[in-house]
Amino acid sequence: MASFIGNFVEWFDYASYGYLATIIAVVFFPKTDSSTGLLAAYGVFAISFIVRPIGGVVWGHFGDKIGRRTALSLSILIMSCSTFVIAFLPTYAQIGMLAPVLLLLVRVVQGFSASGEYAGASAFLAEYAPEGKRGFYTSIVPASTAAGLLFGSIFVAVLHAVLTTEQIQSFGWRLPFLLAAPFGLIGRYIRVRLEDTPKFKALEGSHHVARAPVTELLSAHRGKMLIAFGVTCLNAVAFYLVLSYMPTYLSTEMGMGETASFIAATISLAAYIALIFLMGALSDRLGRKTMLVSASILFAVLTVPLFKGLAGASFAMIVLIQIAFGALLTMNDGTLPCFLSEIFPTRVRYRGRFRKRTIKHAKPRKPEALLSSYGAANASSICRERLTSSL
Repeated sequence: MASFIGNFVEWFDYASYGYLATIIAVVFFPKTDSSTGLLAAYGVFAISFIVRPIGGVVWGHFGDKIGRRTALSLSILIMSCSTFVIAFLPTYAQIGMLAPVLLLLVRVVQGFSASGEYAGASAFLAEYAPEGKRGFYTSIVPASTAAGLLFGSIFVAVLHAVLTTEQIQSFGWRLPFLLAAPFGLIGRYIRVRLEDTPKFKALEGSHHVARAPVTELLSAHRGKMLIAFGVTCLNAVAFYLVLSYMPTYLSTEMGMGETASFIAATISLAAYIALIFLMGALSDRLGRKTMLVSASILFAVLTVPLFKGLAGASFAMIVLIQIAFGALLTMNDGTLPCFLSEIFPTRVRYRGRFRKRTIKHAKPRKPEALLSSYGAANASSICRERLTSSL
């Protein structure tokens, strides 16, 4: 629940903003035509992501330095507060150009704080999960993002069903952002009452917490960082294309009614959540590499035909195509958090989201040196981890 709720809040916010983009364009960019206004609304959405790498460095540093629990507790507080503030922003009609500027500033803060959620939750679950079930356990992270999108889709669909367009433009668009405050407080309440992960506590007990996680990550794990960057590229594009932009695409480009497009998104997201756990479990059996490579090949081969199939398709066929897209994405998304948590060492896992220093980077030490430095229990744990890494 602690890992689930932070990503849920984050992606409920993204879903609400993405699904209400056409309304936000009218509210904050009324002086432009509809296409330009929509581009401006999505531009604000996109610019907030520029700060995410900076936030990832900051939260990763704190997560590896002072613990996963503390970093996650603070990030959800800032993230939920910034999302909550959006509900009270004045519109363009009230303060002119200052309105979109304020919207941009709030979304930048939201992006900065949210950047620690996915990585932190993945590391947190991977370090608690039993051997052989890490893929299944960490699949809770992408499932929570989809649950946030699903709830956002349902919420916005209800808004369009019960309110007129004028009412949504007047006050309805503010309602989903109001929910960030109670969700965030519940998440923080849960997190501050957790213990940190056993692996991080063992690291603290052995005085092996990295003094400068960034420096160690950049010096000892450059190759793994490049691998991680490459592996996440598919997710970075496909996730937003399939789960965030698709309802807007269906309503603005394909002429589908907004309510129908949101209902289709809701059905496909429900299927996605069910599939994500299956793919996480399969990654435990078949291996992370097999799943990630298969997902990349299938996306390359099937994306264009599936998009072409949307033209002139019935509602049922559109839903099936969205579920097919979701199935392809879950192969990657259900495997990714565990892969990123396993590749780096515990010392820098939050920042890089990967595993303990391997034999080629570690200076060999004699057993008696380990015993004298860390004690028998810690030495045994370190030996087991090094042996596991080498195998």
